[in-house]
Amino acid sequence: MKKILCVGAGFSCAVIARELAEKGHVITVIDQRSHVAGNCHTQRDDETGIMLHVYGPHIFHTDNQEVWDYVNKYGEFEPFVNRVKAVSKGSVYSLPINLHTINQFFNKQFNPKQAQEWIEKQADLSIEEPVTFEEQAMRFIGKDLYHAFFYGYTKKQWGLEPKELPASILKRLPVRFNYDDNYFSHRFQGMPSKGYTKIVENILNHKNITVDLNTCFDKSMVSQYDHVIWSAPLDSWFDYQYGRLGYRTLDFEKVTDEGDFQGNAVINYCDQEIPFTRISEHKHFSPWEHHEKTVYYKEFSRLCAENDIPYYPIRLINDKDLLVKYVELAQQENDVTFVGRLGTYRYLDMDITIAEALVTAKKLSESFELNQKVQSFYYDPI
Repeated sequence: MKKILCVGAGFSCAVIARELAEKGHVITVIDQRSHVAGNCHTQRDDETGIMLHVYGPHIFHTDNQEVWDYVNKYGEFEPFVNRVKAVSKGSVYSLPINLHTINQFFNKQFNPKQAQEWIEKQADLSIEEPVTFEEQAMRFIGKDLYHAFFYGYTKKQWGLEPKELPASILKRLPVRFNYDDNYFSHRFQGMPSKGYTKIVENILNHKNITVDLNTCFDKSMVSQYDHVIWSAPLDSWFDYQYGRLGYRTLDFEKVTDEGDFQGNAVINYCDQEIPFTRISEHKHFSPWEHHEKTVYYKEFSRLCAENDIPYYPIRLINDKDLLVKYVELAQQENDVTFVGRLGTYRYLDMDITIAEALVTAKKLSESFELNQKVQSFYYDPI
């Protein structure tokens, strides 16, 4: 039996805590916020009763049967398909770019083959190996679609010219030559009927788990435990001795109104003259509910400052150089494992977070049983 401290009450620590608690270990989970579930936190709006995604929209999607079964064990999911719209130069389109988007944008009536041939003609085939975001877009969709849907939005989201960003960011955005406007292509997609926070609360509901909220971590706590699971920022464990890793953060402008504001859960605003990146209307994340009023959030992206909530790791060259230094320090540590989006400085969807947490818990349990040295990372942050 080990005494384990989990720092952070998001999915990573919650899943690891539960798995280890069921093996007989005693777990304390702390979080500096007043709630569990981290940035996935959901709560009912006092005025309207709408379930709010407090830190921005989270839609659950995965191809992983084990992960899907796991979350459904702790909460009921309703079917939900994310159909994102985009406003560009005064017109509304569907994302990801699909056959309807292409026909509407170019005022055509292409069939799939014709659309594919048309896009290939738009593409800059002189770019053989795209390195930057801009090169990736120009190579695969051409100048017109790139500037309509990605240039302004990306500049607002990342605070950088797209030619300064890696091509890997755009590789996550598909182009479809059919009329499928489902933003995700995974076979399991849904939304928890009682919110994500309730699921995390259920995961943490075990006799061997104690949860202390409104509790900040202090290094003096370490001596009271056999092992620490760290899901807070990687650089914060080392008191930022090499400097801070770069993140983007988000500001939200909340508006409560009557009726239905935009008729859809998420609409992107692609023109850089519009200061916000998107508007999310939260009643549409629970289409099985009925609400007379509505709540929507305008979303603004900016560089993360010292006291802000980190959302997206930037991972440009300087950040990666800094990351290497912190990983080298972490690998010299004993009795601490770094997990999750912040602990490994990677952008992770919820399903990947849970899958990695399940594997990490299994490996930790095996190491504890055999009294073996525990790794600092089970997934390479580099």
